[in-house]
Amino acid sequence: MSDFSVVNDKEARIGQLQTNVVRDEEDGLEMGPLDGKWRGTAADRRDMSNLGRVQELRRNFRFISILGFACILISTWEILVTTLSIALVDGGTAGLIWGFIAVVIGFSMVYASVAEMASMAPTSGGQYHWVSEFAPRKYQKYLSYMTGWLCFTGWQAAIVSIAFLAGTIVQGLLVLNDPTYIYERWHGTLLVVAISTFSILFNTFLAKKLPIVEGIVLVLHIFGLFVIIIPLWVLAPRNSAKAVFTEFSNAGGWSDTGTSVMIGLLSPIVSMLGFDCAVHMSEEIKDAGETLPKAMMWSVALNSILGFVMVLTLCFTLGNVTTILASATGYPFIQIIYNATSSYAGTDLMVTVVILTLVASCISEIATASRQLWSFARDKGVPFSSTIAHVTPGWNIPLNAVIVSLLVTIALSMINIGSTVALNAILSLTTVSLLTSYMISIGCVLQKRIRGEPLPARRWSLGRYGFAVNVGAICFLAPIYVFAFFPSATPVVASTMNWGIAIYIGMLLFATGYYIIVGRFHYVPPVALVKREL
Repeated sequence: MSDFSVVNDKEARIGQLQTNVVRDEEDGLEMGPLDGKWRGTAADRRDMSNLGRVQELRRNFRFISILGFACILISTWEILVTTLSIALVDGGTAGLIWGFIAVVIGFSMVYASVAEMASMAPTSGGQYHWVSEFAPRKYQKYLSYMTGWLCFTGWQAAIVSIAFLAGTIVQGLLVLNDPTYIYERWHGTLLVVAISTFSILFNTFLAKKLPIVEGIVLVLHIFGLFVIIIPLWVLAPRNSAKAVFTEFSNAGGWSDTGTSVMIGLLSPIVSMLGFDCAVHMSEEIKDAGETLPKAMMWSVALNSILGFVMVLTLCFTLGNVTTILASATGYPFIQIIYNATSSYAGTDLMVTVVILTLVASCISEIATASRQLWSFARDKGVPFSSTIAHVTPGWNIPLNAVIVSLLVTIALSMINIGSTVALNAILSLTTVSLLTSYMISIGCVLQKRIRGEPLPARRWSLGRYGFAVNVGAICFLAPIYVFAFFPSATPVVASTMNWGIAIYIGMLLFATGYYIIVGRFHYVPPVALVKREL
């Protein structure tokens, strides 16, 4: 156990959690002020007690609802169609197909590692909690704190990313249907604010219905794919298999095709990024220690299959690449659909499916981001922690954290009015922040395996393959982390530079500075509350 593991004053610990504690009649474990039906199973109660936490949120997610939550939030095939231009410029159809396969294999190892850690410690804190428990004792507190900021940054920026895609696709449809419409950046910003506000209202007033809605939207996510691919296979011209599978593109002007393909991997990477979203809902999942890892891996498998079907469809039916990349809509997939159907109504209907799923994704993004922020705040990791960590009585949702997510989203979306380049840098921040959090947390578990140190009991285990899977995950993450900072094309000038690295470093410096000045005195690393012996 760490030096932080000993907490002598029980009342102080419970006070830090900021809730009134009651005692469960069946097993005597400390529970939050919730009705018994929302407290989960006996295993959930043991997990919460072992982690030193009190049940404050309702456990109303089951396997299907959290499966739908993860599938919808990630929206793999929807993200692939909206980011198609990235892959076509750098890598081409062959780069997209083979790159997607490689990304799926790599991320499968990443999420298998994450799923095992989630079974060890099913908590909304996710990565920063695991780092606190598994990092070398000397670095536990600082690494955990920085990981918390990485997750906070990544998930808050992710809300803007999804809302921005949905809003600008609406603008793309306006351009298609009305040639007199003038594309203005501030229109996109207003749409981002509108979509985010709707998502916030849903997460506030309809939070109890979220599990049911996720199950319903999962149906749209699956069958919506066929609404798009069937007309394309029937009506669109076909590219040859040889061209699709063997022709790479280096339209970005890089020194070699290999570099171009690696940069073009950004499209499949962002389409598979973020399945840890389910982890941050851990304290709202019934029997989380077993249900969560299973649902996570099934969602990875389901979205991978749907994504691969969409990749093949797009690559065979996209037509002339130069023409669709020059589409006035700003989105090649809109032009592909219109070219195939020659129908404004048909195109509008098919694209609306994508918009609806992305809006649903935004709702889930806010749920995940707010829970991660709430968890970090209850450990006093951010400014105004006591306010943000407050759980509204009767509602049993972190309402203040939800509101903060809205304010952050609005503030970031305003950047688009002044500079699309600056906004794109914010969007790339999502990718590098989450990738970093994966590398740190998996690396901490890997070093314990290398040293032969015991790991906590878990009901979903990698067993004897754990070491190989962890190593494979790190080997996959390291190179894509580097290429995530690259611009999309050369020559690189101020307007084409990927400024994400500047914002990323700025965030790390700010978090470190805040830790030195404030955080190290107030932040309570999760391992300080853990009560289990290894």
